[in-house]
Amino acid sequence: MTPEIAYGLLLPFLGTTLGASMVFLLRGEMSSWLQKLLLGFASGVMIAASVWSLLIPSINMSAELGMVEWLPAVVGFLGGMFSLLIFDSVVPHQHLDSDEPEGMKSGLGRSAMLVMAVTLHNIPEGMAVGVVLAGALSESAGITLAGALALSVGIAIQNFPEGAIVSMPLKQSLKSRWKAFAYGAGSGIVEPIAGLLTILMIDVMQPILPYLLAFAAGAMVYVVVEELIPESQSGHHSNIATIGVALGFALMMVLDIALG
Repeated sequence: MTPEIAYGLLLPFLGTTLGASMVFLLRGEMSSWLQKLLLGFASGVMIAASVWSLLIPSINMSAELGMVEWLPAVVGFLGGMFSLLIFDSVVPHQHLDSDEPEGMKSGLGRSAMLVMAVTLHNIPEGMAVGVVLAGALSESAGITLAGALALSVGIAIQNFPEGAIVSMPLKQSLKSRWKAFAYGAGSGIVEPIAGLLTILMIDVMQPILPYLLAFAAGAMVYVVVEELIPESQSGHHSNIATIGVALGFALMMVLDIALG
């Protein structure tokens, strides 16, 4: 494994860990307006990454392979959306803005359920990084290593607020900064694992890479629509969340175009 690939896999986890470390720097709870700004920002980054880093390369790769250009993108995108819908209905978890757990009944406490919610949507992010890195290694669809690293940087940036948002409430419920940090950072460990597994299966996945790129895009968009945007738009300060979306989208678009 080259250093660049290792950096690409670990950067998103580093973003989550740095965000979780905010429990040592911030006193009390995170202000509502800041939380909504960060949720909106994360939404914008994920939407832009889904388009420029995943769907457009999927379409380009399909054309190069002689496929119907739009078919893998549509099939993969819908597959990602509905797969996350199924996982969301089965895996026990709980969102920050909800008092009711979702998924199958379990004996997990609220803290563990909050971490499961974040872990659930970190998996497609890790897969997205792995698929794009795999595409760069195979030199398919014009995906460059710089472009793949741009996606890793973008997801790391949006993981920073996610790590902070999940860890700060846990600090109050667990009565321990270190436990809250461990839970927050641990929720991001699935990203490099999912990315590495994707890269290791590159030989098997090569023929279906256009579908996998679109699948990761669909999974990420599901997370944005189902979780991040509703949480950011509830209650007061919804305009601040919208500004966050614009800033996150613009930043990820610039990263992908400038570095890709």
